[in-house]
Amino acid sequence: MQSLSSIRKKENGLGWLFAAPAILGFVIFVLGPMIASLWFSLTDYKVASQAHFIGLDNYVHLFDGTDQFFYKSLGVTFYYVFLSVPLQIIVAFFLAILLNQKVKGLAFFRTVFYLPTIVPLIASSMIWMWLFDPDLGLLNVVLRALHLPESQWIYSEGSVVPTLVLMSLWTVGGTMIIFLAGLQDIPRHYYEAIEIDGGNALHKLIYITIPLTSPTIFFNTIMGFIGGFQVFVQPYVMTQGGPNNSSLFYTFYLFREAFTFSNMGYACAIAWVLFIVVLVFTAFLFKTARKWVYYEGGGA
Repeated sequence: MQSLSSIRKKENGLGWLFAAPAILGFVIFVLGPMIASLWFSLTDYKVASQAHFIGLDNYVHLFDGTDQFFYKSLGVTFYYVFLSVPLQIIVAFFLAILLNQKVKGLAFFRTVFYLPTIVPLIASSMIWMWLFDPDLGLLNVVLRALHLPESQWIYSEGSVVPTLVLMSLWTVGGTMIIFLAGLQDIPRHYYEAIEIDGGNALHKLIYITIPLTSPTIFFNTIMGFIGGFQVFVQPYVMTQGGPNNSSLFYTFYLFREAFTFSNMGYACAIAWVLFIVVLVFTAFLFKTARKWVYYEGGGA
């Protein structure tokens, strides 16, 4: 008969065996490339030539103001993130509330609002390019028919980022589904209690729905910020950073340095700055979570 310790050793061995593919995948495809990129960020690596150690020169060059595109791309990305993330959260939240009601055709509406998230970004970007065309695009045709002012959309320095923010609302279906799951987890008797006390729909929203979905709001906000800082396909496909670098998003600037100018070492330094920015924002949100995220178990 096997002893308890030998059974535990066998279970531990099986546990490591089943976890090995995930651990190996993380080490080979995530941790290894991250360590390599950190090393290359300290070199002048340009693919075609041998890498030479240059210390922090790449980082100094980024922050000393000689690279005008660094601060420009940071500004554009922050503008996009702080405009798009709150809008996406609000729109997804209220869509989820609407789709949490008992109405006919609920499954159909949920499917319709979720479908855009499974459309490849390249394909949807091509469609939006046609919609945003100032002369032949559907949006300006509608505005013209309604005798409203037309827009240059992605072809104007002033409107390109707000236009991409507007376009980002097209893919809030994933966020909406997560909100929907959070809403369905709220016990019905909370709403019944507030109805007995004479509360209306606004009271339910403020005192029940928002507090009890604050963990979901917290999760979606973090994921929104991380995704917003890494937006790439739209500027790559639709604007190429233009007009006049007004949509030069950080990841597109990184891509351009790495694969257009072959400045791999410099691009690695740009990537590490982005990593630090995302890390700081995530840490800040976790730090403030105790003040606005409510957990029924009392944790935060």
